[in-house]
Amino acid sequence: MSFSANLGFLWAELPLPDAIIAAKTAGFDAVECHWPYDTAPEDVKAALEDAGLRMLGLNTSRGAVEAGEMGLSALPDRVEAARYAIDQAIAYASGINARSVHVMSGFAQGQVADRTFRDNLAYACEQAAPHGITILIEPLNQQDAPGYHLQTTHKAREIIDTVAAPNLKLMFDCYHLQIMQGDLTRLLTDCLPIIGHIQFASVPDRGAPDRGALNYPHIFHHIRKLGWTTPLGAEYKTNGPTEPTLGWLYDPAYRG
Repeated sequence: MSFSANLGFLWAELPLPDAIIAAKTAGFDAVECHWPYDTAPEDVKAALEDAGLRMLGLNTSRGAVEAGEMGLSALPDRVEAARYAIDQAIAYASGINARSVHVMSGFAQGQVADRTFRDNLAYACEQAAPHGITILIEPLNQQDAPGYHLQTTHKAREIIDTVAAPNLKLMFDCYHLQIMQGDLTRLLTDCLPIIGHIQFASVPDRGAPDRGALNYPHIFHHIRKLGWTTPLGAEYKTNGPTEPTLGWLYDPAYRG
């Protein structure tokens, strides 16, 4: 197994270029991030080249965070802003040679929201295709994000089938999906054809994978048996410096 450091949580206290170098020094095989837009893409690209790492992906803007927004693409009254965020994310990803963009749906429910999300995803896939960028959608759990539009792999599969774009895939976050659905090894097998990226954290505290209710050595071994070769995203909260949480990264049991 190989691993990607999610710099939205790991080394989050550092400027993004410095966090990229820290991830390389620690032994990660790739990096990913949440919202890099305050950092010039040329600075991120230079750090990636210096480190010899690939940026796997980034998120579209959350929108008006102070108003409680957590993504825009399922909000019927925010289509213009959602498409601006999509364009922004694709341009940034293209500028740093990132392979994917996670389009965040936001807090909205109902048929109109569902149709809005699908229309915006079709737009995102069309815009991303010339750049070789994959669009990802991620179910979030209802405890951390109550009211989030996308909460299960069942809904994600339905959306992916309906939009029918070859570059639309599922972000399979083990933390969120263990809370919402459980039975992760079976779920990974069932969802494998539509998965574009896999992330992980402990349950229930979203900490490092060597704690909590999930047996990640078993899960990682299963992922490897499925033939997965892309780095898995370490998207967990550290509650302090990152380095003391990295014991799992050097443990052969976690390499599948």
